[in-house]
Amino acid sequence: MAVIRGVVVVVLALVVVAAAAADGAGECGATPPDKMALKLAPCASAAKDPKSTPSSGCCTAVHTIGKQSPKCLCAVMLSSTTRNAGIKPEVAITIPKRCNIADRPVGYKCGDYTLP
Repeated sequence: MAVIRGVVVVVLALVVVAAAAADGAGECGATPPDKMALKLAPCASAAKDPKSTPSSGCCTAVHTIGKQSPKCLCAVMLSSTTRNAGIKPEVAITIPKRCNIADRPVGYKCGDYTLP
């Protein structure tokens, strides 16, 4: 009887973990940050050069992701996809300010960086 109870508890635990994963318990919900990073393609030059002006497409993408969650925006900006594209996190983190996004999470800690 104790063995059956133990098996039931393990099965229930697995169901709870699977349900959490299905609901999208990651920083960006069900979409992994590396996949979400593709939405920031219009920001490629602005994320490499702090003096370049972000395009309206870039600002829209950053605002959309940031509105979903600052944690998601941070995960996207620090993702392996952005690193592999040559994005500089210390520059990318300034895009919300350069886009004049009023509701950006100023002071939000993103890895080793802080959103200005």
